[in-house]
Order: sequence, then C-alpha cells, then structure tokens
Amino acid sequence: MPIPSDTIDKLEQTYRSISALGAQLDESDWELPTELPGWTVKDNLSHLIGTERSLQGLPPADHTPGETPHVKNPIGQFNEREVDARRSRSGAEVLAEWDELVDQRIATLRGADESYYAAETMTPTGPGSVADFLHIRILDLWSHEQDIRRAVGKPGGFDDGSAAHTIDRLVRTLPIVIGKRARTPEGAAVRFDITGPVSRSLTYEVRGGRASQVEAAESEPVASVSMDSETFAVLALGRRQASEVGDRVRIAGDAQLGQRIVENLAMMI
Repeated sequence: MPIPSDTIDKLEQTYRSISALGAQLDESDWELPTELPGWTVKDNLSHLIGTERSLQGLPPADHTPGETPHVKNPIGQFNEREVDARRSRSGAEVLAEWDELVDQRIATLRGADESYYAAETMTPTGPGSVADFLHIRILDLWSHEQDIRRAVGKPGGFDDGSAAHTIDRLVRTLPIVIGKRARTPEGAAVRFDITGPVSRSLTYEVRGGRASQVEAAESEPVASVSMDSETFAVLALGRRQASEVGDRVRIAGDAQLGQRIVENLAMMI
C-alpha cells in the first residue's frame, strides 16, 4: 500500500485549523454548549485528544466518569472518560495539550512507512487498514471543528479539501437513504443537489429495489432535493433535525418523497 499523502495533508490541515480556531477562543467560549448532547466546546476538543492519543499509542485517561444520560454504549463510555478527565482544566490547558499532540501526530504520520498504513485495524465502518481509518478520521476531525465553529459563531472551513472530503464520504450513504429509508418507488429517479460552498449534483435511480447513482436517469426525477453543504452536513451528521433547517431546504416534485429523504439523512450520531 502506498503512503496516503493526500490523507496526511488533509489531516494536518484540519489539525492546524482546529488549533488556529482554538487560539481565538476565550474561557467563556470553551464552556459554550454544542449540538452534541452534554458536550461543550472544550469537551469536543477533549474528545479529539482522546482519539488522537489512542492512535498515537498513548495510554487512555486514568479516570472513571460518573453516569450521564448521553452515554449509551462502550464507544460513548470511552469518549466520556477522555472528556470528563479534562473538564476541570481550562480551555487554554486543553488547547495546549492538543497543540503538543498534533505535533507528535504529524511527525508520526510524516515519518511512517508503507507498512504502518497497511496494518490491519478496526475502523468505524468495519475491518480495514490504518490508511482506511485515517481516511475516515478526516471526517471526524472536520465535523467536530464545525461543531465548535457553530457554537462560538465563527463559521469557516468549507473552502478546503477536508470539507469536500467529508461531504463526499457522507454522500456515499445517499443510495441507502433514497432507496431504503425514503422508499423511493421502483424505476423512479431522484435528483439531489448540494449547492455549495462544496457543490455536488447527483442523480439516483432505483432498480431492483436499490438506488444507485447514475449519470442520466431513464426518466425525469420524481423528486428533487436541494440544500447548501452546511445544511447537508448537519443533517447527515445527525446534528440537527429536518424540522430545524426547513427554511434551508428546497423540494420539488413529489413533496412527500422529498421530505422523507430529508428526514432520513442522518447517518452519524
């Protein structure tokens, strides 16, 4: 397996972007709530630190958090341990830990050979390689940067490769959304437009009970759905409900089908 240079470049860009954003925050910003239940801005960064420490081969926090309603599974328990272990620290302290860890991660990634990236590991989508995991990791890092940006009112980060990378990974589940979840009829086509800053124009057609992307449908789409890339991201990442962003979504044709698609976009929580 060749060294995934593009993935490494995107990881470094997003690491540095998070650091630059954090440097703009004061202590009151770090304590603002985000759209993730129970997590502040600081908690989001603490979560990223916990995962990056694990990837770096560093030990987890020696800490046992109390029970909280937003922790529902073992992954959530791991995340909460890292988050809660840092809740007594200032935002500046957590950011300093992040910045130091980022330097370590970049040195590791830039210095690793092909065998490091080819090593088998469990990824969020199943068995794969370290390279596969890191490809998904870009999405996670960028998504949490956006969680922080929305909480503190500092938009940005949609004009780089990590944003396009994330949108394209999220787009991969649209066939399931359109075909299975929204129950698009056999033989029917749907148009899905992401208007920007990351723009994608996609057409899907249902054949044999499955939706697939096509260059051109055999018939006119029965429904068209359009939204900007931030709206698509918050819906696909499960950050908001369709009812919360209705004014940012446009549906043409079969309104009920279009609404079912929008309501079933969440693929991450």
